[in-house]
Amino acid sequence: MRVKVERILKISYDEFLDQHDVDLRYIQGPQYSGPPLAGEGGSLDIDIWGVPRKRVNVSLVDSTGEYPESYKQVVHSPLQEADSVEEILEYDRWPSAEWFDYSSIEEQCLRIRDAGRVVVFMGDRLNRIAQLKPACYLRGFEQIFIDMVENPDLARALFRKISEFYLEYGRRILAAAKGKIDILCTGDDFGSQNAPLISLSMWREFLKPGFEEFVKLGKDHGSFVMHHTCGAIAPLIPDMIECNLDILQSLQPEAMDMDPRFIKKEFGDKLCFQGGISIQKILPQGSPEDVRRHVEAVIEIMSPGGGYIACTSHNIQADTPVNNLLALFEAYRDYGLYK
Repeated sequence: MRVKVERILKISYDEFLDQHDVDLRYIQGPQYSGPPLAGEGGSLDIDIWGVPRKRVNVSLVDSTGEYPESYKQVVHSPLQEADSVEEILEYDRWPSAEWFDYSSIEEQCLRIRDAGRVVVFMGDRLNRIAQLKPACYLRGFEQIFIDMVENPDLARALFRKISEFYLEYGRRILAAAKGKIDILCTGDDFGSQNAPLISLSMWREFLKPGFEEFVKLGKDHGSFVMHHTCGAIAPLIPDMIECNLDILQSLQPEAMDMDPRFIKKEFGDKLCFQGGISIQKILPQGSPEDVRRHVEAVIEIMSPGGGYIACTSHNIQADTPVNNLLALFEAYRDYGLYK
């Protein structure tokens, strides 16, 4: 959507955010300085976990032009064939927090704070404080779920190695920021459209310990902690609250049991929320008036008593008409200001 905004509205993306008084701003974070992240003569990208990826280019074409986008597709999962805890522990591409330069983080925070905005750290799409997603990349999207049933010791070892890296990586980021990161945002998708990806008992066994450690890490450094997850995760929310999570992002309204009215009624006195505005249907498919009515309805449900940050349920995609985008921000302003 960035390219579309800049091309059609003739302003930079940052100017667009300032124009519409968007408060939460994300710092880039530490600069990678570890082993080269390329393979096969540069034709593949290697992520910090040693997972090879190929770049896939796609384009959206509409009446206003063509908008190129890309993503990085996993070629293979390097730990897919491991069948013992020892093989997991002996993997030679475990990342290190030493592979990053943290020296610019405080300055990144100050630039945002000096502009009167809220400092958020999340990381990029392939390096966010998480457990399940890196495990899927390393072990395979099917195999890690099989492991939790058939080889739980291996699964625990994998999740532990991942969380150990992110605890040290996050600690160094927060220490370098010297108290200037307002919100630490972790990001791990736990839900499909219709249900959590794993049962509540399995989430508690394999993922809750690391989740709780991540929350404690942020709070120990004076940050609020926000967690991003897509999908139907209502059964997990009481446990997230038990872990002292502050903010849940991003409330996918089309997912099972994620209707804003239900979420607010059940959990609104215990947790803050960001999101809830539909990017699956209303923004790409509705009219500007549909967008305005939708935003008004969500804010009317979520805002009483405070604890709601108006936002979409995920990144706005290039298939959203610019007029709908403008209607979205106008509706935020018209309906979203606390009196």
